[in-house]
Amino acid sequence: MKLADYFTDGLCYEDFLTTYGSEIDRGRWQRVYDQTRLNSEQESRLKAFVREMHVLCMAGTWCGDCAEQCPIFSAFEQISPAIHIRYVDRDAYQELKESLTICGGARVPHCIFFSEDMQEVGRYGDRTLAKYRQMAASLAGPACSTGELASGQQHAEVVGDWLDEFERVQLILRTSPRLRAKHSD
Repeated sequence: MKLADYFTDGLCYEDFLTTYGSEIDRGRWQRVYDQTRLNSEQESRLKAFVREMHVLCMAGTWCGDCAEQCPIFSAFEQISPAIHIRYVDRDAYQELKESLTICGGARVPHCIFFSEDMQEVGRYGDRTLAKYRQMAASLAGPACSTGELASGQQHAEVVGDWLDEFERVQLILRTSPRLRAKHSD
């Protein structure tokens, strides 16, 4: 199966949580979603996206890192009509899981970004720079996240890191000679 085919098989945010998440999982994801705040500048950046962007997110509802990050993607999708995200369960797609390893492991969340015509644009996943900085500062702490937010400031930094990545992909799409020719802009 091609990567773009997984997008077609993927589920929207709510359906993914309903299909794969327990009540406890859904509660953790909802608490993070409720705590996710974007400032006016961040919202303006998202609203300025002009190219359709398809994002395949391999995740697990049980995963603390996914609980801390995937609700951010949902918030982005709510603000920008150019963003379309589909989620697939890491353990339901063995071939995809094996092809998307990070540092030799099946790390999630893992996002694959596609253009409007499903050409792969980029990949990003696991944890953001802000999260790794926090983890490195306290190496004695847990290796896996619980999915409960400890710091509003750290979450805001993770939101910023992910927004930068979504914007980077948007700018690749926006400046693509192929897409500029297609859209006459």
